[in-house]
Amino acid sequence: MDGSVARTMLNGTCVAPGHFALTESPLPLTAPDGWVLVDIDAVGLCGTDFHIFDGKHPFLEYPRVIGHELSGHIASTAHGWTQGQAVTINPYLSCGSCIACRKGKPNCCTRIAVLGVHRDGGMCARIAVPAGNLYDASALPPGAAVLTEFLAIGAHAVRRAKPQPGDTVLVTGAGPIGLGVALFARLRGAQVHLRDASAARLSAAARFGFADLHGVADPLPADGFDVVFDATGNARAIQDGFAHVAHGGCYVLVSVVKEDITFSDPEFHKREMTLMGSRNATAEDFATVMQALSDGQIDAGQIVSEVLPLADLPARLPALVANRETLIKVVVQIGGQG
Repeated sequence: MDGSVARTMLNGTCVAPGHFALTESPLPLTAPDGWVLVDIDAVGLCGTDFHIFDGKHPFLEYPRVIGHELSGHIASTAHGWTQGQAVTINPYLSCGSCIACRKGKPNCCTRIAVLGVHRDGGMCARIAVPAGNLYDASALPPGAAVLTEFLAIGAHAVRRAKPQPGDTVLVTGAGPIGLGVALFARLRGAQVHLRDASAARLSAAARFGFADLHGVADPLPADGFDVVFDATGNARAIQDGFAHVAHGGCYVLVSVVKEDITFSDPEFHKREMTLMGSRNATAEDFATVMQALSDGQIDAGQIVSEVLPLADLPARLPALVANRETLIKVVVQIGGQG
């Protein structure tokens, strides 16, 4: 890497709600101590990015370079990483000292900074990342590394809930996060049902071999489900989900909403229900996802709806946001294979 000549790069920036543009900044040539420079190959678009564009994200200040689903190659050898090595990036930057970090839960660090949300993200040619937030992606199939972060969210939720083989599981919300939850619940041997208001999303889930698919008006088993996951981002859907948890069952809130959530305390206690939140993912979850992708238990090719170059994104993003129900995962190509 030649640091003698200043260079610039383009950044995918949400300047304000409804306004996405390519902005210019210097190409990083050095990284802070303990950090590593990564040349970005690909960026996955997700609901967070769409909410940022819509102006509906509760934790964000504009302008913001978006992008937290990231794959790339090491730009310069440092801290045990070798130039050219393929990596995927954990975008959750934790403090390392708060109560959550001390308990091995950096995913819910009290001072967490998520790339592309709390600080500028990776929709750019190069980014500096803490060395500990990088995972070796050299064993993954081409195009799979960029999918690890969003799938890790589902893997984390399933690991927290601990469904057992033969358990019945309901995933409400069949978007990308809900689909990830369903895939990893099925890998644990659960009988997985998916529920969504969108026929398009249920149709996409069917392509992954899920047969127990329900619209919001369809009747569900009266006894409920051993585990219910909510991935809707809808307060009413979250509240309705309590009724579908079986006695002795577990309800996992994967999505987050701004509104308060209320539920019947007598019903909650009568069922001895477990209610838990699931936030982000940890290194263990990334490892689970990468193993599943490497083994072919999850087919990356089925997940990617479209790959487009960064230059096309300003013109395409409004339509992608409007038609998000028809998409599983759109990948923005920056360089390399992703």
